Amino acid sequence: MASKNLASVRTDFIDSVSEPLLHKLLDKLLECKVVTQDELEDAGTQKTRADKARVVINTVLRKGPKACAALIAALCEEDQCLSTKLKLM
Repeated sequence: MASKNLASVRTDFIDSVSEPLLHKLLDKLLECKVVTQDELEDAGTQKTRADKARVVINTVLRKGPKACAALIAALCEEDQCLSTKLKLM
């Protein structure tokens, strides 16, 4: 279910997430071992905010439902407004 929910809001997430929020989400995903240090650095090397967001969500979607649930939980914790807008809460 988490994978489908996250996949359904992929474009809106890419368009809406701020760079500071992306950094917070990546830190949380690294802490809970959803992403590796290399994946975190890969996202950081992207030139635009949208490209960083794209790398983050694509990486998480490839890792399956538990990773998607972790990203959704982190997003709901860090930005309730965006979570509500994306209908993830």
